Amino acid sequence: MSTFFYERTPFDILVRNFFQDGSKFSPLLETKIPHPVDIYTNEKGLFFEVACTGISKEDLEIQTQDNTLRINYDKSKDAACCEVDNCDYIHKGIAKRSFNLGWKIDSKFALNKANAQFKDGLLIVEIPFAKGSELKTLKIS
Repeated sequence: MSTFFYERTPFDILVRNFFQDGSKFSPLLETKIPHPVDIYTNEKGLFFEVACTGISKEDLEIQTQDNTLRINYDKSKDAACCEVDNCDYIHKGIAKRSFNLGWKIDSKFALNKANAQFKDGLLIVEIPFAKGSELKTLKIS
């Protein structure tokens, strides 16, 4: 009689836990859809691009405190469903829901010198590098 031995790898455990109730992993259908945001760096600093389709720049609120950046939009409760009264959506693909986003910003960026612009339905927040945070190459002695 032969004995079947199955060695479990971390991948096997990950896949097994994905389908179990009460595990750290949840199926995609149960997760909350995040607001579309691109975050990137270049030679100028750190950039956030937040999709704001159908939102005016006056309705956006941007706050900085200590090392935290917050971007907030509160959709008014009494907003009409569309430009025309009594509309019935056939398909609703443009997300005009409220959001409250926040990030901790590393000290290598000067959050107090951040600026924002609104262009073509895209909120762009630029946070420049802080002085003294340039890349340094050390020689090994």
